[in-house]
This record gives sequence, C-alpha cells and structure tokens, in this order.
Amino acid sequence: MIALLLYRTLADHFLPWAVTFATRMLARGLNMPEPLVQSTGDYVVTQVLAFEHSVGKSLCPFRLARLLRAWWRQKR
Repeated sequence: MIALLLYRTLADHFLPWAVTFATRMLARGLNMPEPLVQSTGDYVVTQVLAFEHSVGKSLCPFRLARLLRAWWRQKR
C-alpha cells in the first residue's frame, strides 16, 4: 500500500516536474524556445516509432527463428 502511494505520488507530481525541468534546461542549453524543443522531440519520437514499426516486422523473433531454422536445414 505504501509503495503504491509512493508510486502515485512520484508519477503524479515528480515526473511532470522533471520533464518540464529537463525540457527547460535543454532549451536553454541549445538557446532555443521551449515549444520548439518540445515539437522537435515529438517529431523525433514519431520518426523513431515509425522506423521501429517498419523494421520491427522484419526483426520479429519468431520470423528470425524461422529463417535461422531454414538456413540451418539448408546448410546440413
């Protein structure tokens, strides 16, 4: 019960503050406005997710295992 309360306190109060603080510090370090840093971060996350989704199909563990098994059978 105490762990759940601690988790909720961190999730509800500390994490949003930490994200805002990190964004503000990054914006100051890059000498950019905060909204530009946030939108750039959103764009990068979107591009990475799209790449992972497109490549993830070819890197599926089950598919790779099937390919490895077929290669191993041909090698014998």
